[in-house]
Amino acid sequence: MAKQENSEDQEYKARSVALRLLARREHSRQELTLKLRQRQLDHSVISKVLDDYENEDWLNDNRFAEVYSRQRIDLGYGPLKVMAELQQRGIHSLPDCVEELADADWVRNALLLREKRFGLTDLSNEWDEKARQARFFSRRGFTGNQVERVLEVSKPDDPAVYPGL
Repeated sequence: MAKQENSEDQEYKARSVALRLLARREHSRQELTLKLRQRQLDHSVISKVLDDYENEDWLNDNRFAEVYSRQRIDLGYGPLKVMAELQQRGIHSLPDCVEELADADWVRNALLLREKRFGLTDLSNEWDEKARQARFFSRRGFTGNQVERVLEVSKPDDPAVYPGL
């Protein structure tokens, strides 16, 4: 009898904790699993609760991936960083918002970030500054090709570097 009450207790706790976390923001299934495991809940209880929440569409990895990706893109992160962070959270397919962005869109995002953070100056003779900015964009998850193109721009409307900008 006591074992059944303990099982129901754990399920109630798992449901309430998971629902409270989902009320704050979207989570991936992997994130919720880790957070519930930290609370010493049984794996079977966690799986049952999360399966129920997925059936109710309260937990949706695709929706999480879309929301998370858009937030990270808006904060100025590049495609490599966004994809790596999604994989860390258990998402192994690209959301539509990332797939829809062409390379030119990523370059445009990086260029806006460069203009805001460093200003658009000619870096052709300033190797130290160019390397510093390149490291910044690499840490932000932009590809080498995207970083090169962004660092070549010295004016906001420079069509010589990339015609689509």
